[in-house]
Amino acid sequence: MKLNERSVAHYATCDSPADHTGFLRKRVERHHHHGTSYQRRWFVLKGNLLFYFEERESREPMGLVVLEGCTVELCEAAEEFAFAIRFDDAGARAYVLVADGQAAMEAWVKALSRASFDYMRLVVRELEKQLEEACKSLAACRKSPRRSSSSGRKRHLSNPALQPLQEKPTTLENGYSTWSSGGCVAGGATCPDYDGGQTKPPPLPPRRRSAASSATGSPAPGLSPAVLESPVPPETICFSKLHNWYGQEIAVLRREWQERQKRGHP
Repeated sequence: MKLNERSVAHYATCDSPADHTGFLRKRVERHHHHGTSYQRRWFVLKGNLLFYFEERESREPMGLVVLEGCTVELCEAAEEFAFAIRFDDAGARAYVLVADGQAAMEAWVKALSRASFDYMRLVVRELEKQLEEACKSLAACRKSPRRSSSSGRKRHLSNPALQPLQEKPTTLENGYSTWSSGGCVAGGATCPDYDGGQTKPPPLPPRRRSAASSATGSPAPGLSPAVLESPVPPETICFSKLHNWYGQEIAVLRREWQERQKRGHP
């Protein structure tokens, strides 16, 4: 492999972010002394290129290791926390490096093992496979709710017992149904009676019946005809109108109570 030394040296020292940096001791074989020594060097990992400098502040790298076709593994050495970079070629040189501690050694081995294009290619393939499976799962999930919803709707419409909840007289006051979603016609209209199957006006609460009519059946004094007539049209249910309508009786009773207090009656 031919490398442009100037371009490589500039890439090693430029401001581009590094994947891993730190001091390592690099083993040096000294054949004429029949011994082994270690030199402390500053290592910088960028992509699949491992640079090493004489000092941390050095402006030019002393060497470069291209991390392709290699394996990173722990090795037995006289020094503790040693690991090696070995290449597939039989005659290729192996780099034996020693970290300052267990954590540093593990971090370097992990970073170097993930630096090659072969590793990145495997990662990309695995991510593409996961993305494809996720897209298939999402498409299946989008289809299944629609099928279950449509089938559930058909069962709901075909079975009279499964009527919507809002179609039943669920609003109670003093144990009596005041209106239903089926619609109550203003001024003595009829609402469906779900118990008997026949139509009849909805019953008023007991307190409202006593206040709305006297013994002779005439409206109670002080209550206007608007109080006795529901403002709710048959096709809608307006809570605010019902709230104001029921509140008229409270206002009338409060005024009567205030007048009795002024006259000295309890």
